[in-house]
Amino acid sequence: MFNLWRIAFNAFRESLREPVYFLMLLAALLLIAHYPSASIFVFSEQLKLVVDSSMATTLLFGLIVSVLCSSYTVSREMRNGTVLLLMSKPIERWSFVLGKILGIGMAATLFVAVCNFATFISVYIATDQFRFELALYFTMLALIVGGCIIGMFANYLKGSSFPEIATWAVTVLIPLFAVYCYLTGEHPALGLRDLTKALVLVNFAVITMSTFAVVFATRLDVVPNLCVCTGIFFAGLISSFLFQRTTDSEILNGICAVFYAVFPNWQFFWLADAVAVRRHIPNEYVLNAAVYLVIYIILGSTWAVAAFQNKEIAGDSRN
Repeated sequence: MFNLWRIAFNAFRESLREPVYFLMLLAALLLIAHYPSASIFVFSEQLKLVVDSSMATTLLFGLIVSVLCSSYTVSREMRNGTVLLLMSKPIERWSFVLGKILGIGMAATLFVAVCNFATFISVYIATDQFRFELALYFTMLALIVGGCIIGMFANYLKGSSFPEIATWAVTVLIPLFAVYCYLTGEHPALGLRDLTKALVLVNFAVITMSTFAVVFATRLDVVPNLCVCTGIFFAGLISSFLFQRTTDSEILNGICAVFYAVFPNWQFFWLADAVAVRRHIPNEYVLNAAVYLVIYIILGSTWAVAAFQNKEIAGDSRN
């Protein structure tokens, strides 16, 4: 169990040290910060625009980060022989795979959490249809730039990893500013509790995809892994339309039922529309979504462990 947690912690730190991780986080935060500026083009729907756009950005960027980090930390270790070194020690293959799944899931959770706090700030910026909160907007941008400056000085003075330090700096500054907005700002018309639940569900979706990304990373390189995960993502978006239907053929109905059960339905995790119309999200729904997440994590982990048990890592020469 100790080896499992060590592998998970190392996978988590390696993900944060990847330049692409912070670049994706920086791009997502800048996009979320600028969505309120588009509220002048809508009428009384500025909060819906900000929430929908921010949640979509978090979900899509979280998918890309999960695939890239899993490919870099798993595929690269298999390519450069690090896995052979680990397997020469008293470390089981299942602990290696589960540790990677746990570490990548932690990195994806941190990514989504920072984006969710940024969404809260953007909601406060766009609260008034006819007034753009410039003070909050420029403060948010200043905090993002400040995180980069902190990472730059840490890298220059101590040789620390710029992406890791900058990520941690933004992780501290953005949530603190979100709390400040909540305590001092004018509360938006939508329910903040329901918005929080919707953002948590987005985190569930990204964790599910990160699990599948690690599963495929044991067999595929970066580009094939990204293609397969993207296909699963889009198939899951229209899973209800594709597979939840009734026909005259019992065989076809059975096949559709199997595919509907296999592909994760991302619509279960997408409640931006419910937040926009101020519909209450029950706690039971979030709990059921958590159970749905756990089931897919268990299935994905079992699949990854079974696939990795017979993997020939000594002869892996992928470029």
